[in-house]
Amino acid sequence: MEVNIFTQPELPYAPDALAPAISEETISYHWGKHEKTYIENLNKLVRNTQWEDMPLEEIIRKAQGPLFNNASQAWNHIFYFFSFSPDGGGEPDGELADAIKRDFGSFDEFKKLFVEAGTGLFGSGWVWLSQDKDGKLFITQGSNAANPITDGLKPILTFDVWEHAYYLDYQNRRAEALGRLWDIVDWKVVSERYSKKK
Repeated sequence: MEVNIFTQPELPYAPDALAPAISEETISYHWGKHEKTYIENLNKLVRNTQWEDMPLEEIIRKAQGPLFNNASQAWNHIFYFFSFSPDGGGEPDGELADAIKRDFGSFDEFKKLFVEAGTGLFGSGWVWLSQDKDGKLFITQGSNAANPITDGLKPILTFDVWEHAYYLDYQNRRAEALGRLWDIVDWKVVSERYSKKK
């Protein structure tokens, strides 16, 4: 019997817990089917190769083609879904709040710029909040499976702008879909990802 090298974790909330921002139906397709497939494909691609003993982030840094796409998408989705909580919303505090104010002027300006970057990305992909080694924050767009890890940045938060992330709930209204995600961001989790030094 083949053993899976990478496994899909259980979500820390019920499938219907993020509604209405993300519906139970979207969770069942997006996490239950799309993410499951990325992890299954990743396991097939690494089995009995030099990649099977590598941490997932190292595969993302070094791989190309289908292996990169499935490894990065597997990582991206876990990072994305574990950024949310039914008790989320509001604003961050502490060091992350200070850094957002320093690098974007205000939390409201950061939110505006983040959603604009997400709606302005042509096609499928991700919008990211990441930090460099000095703790400076950046908003970046990434097409398809792109991940800031490959640019030497440390991701803090991401919103998924692939259509399968929002189409069941919002059809083509990407900006509305992204705007609703602020209601469920778990700023405790996101703040814990941030550090002044890498």
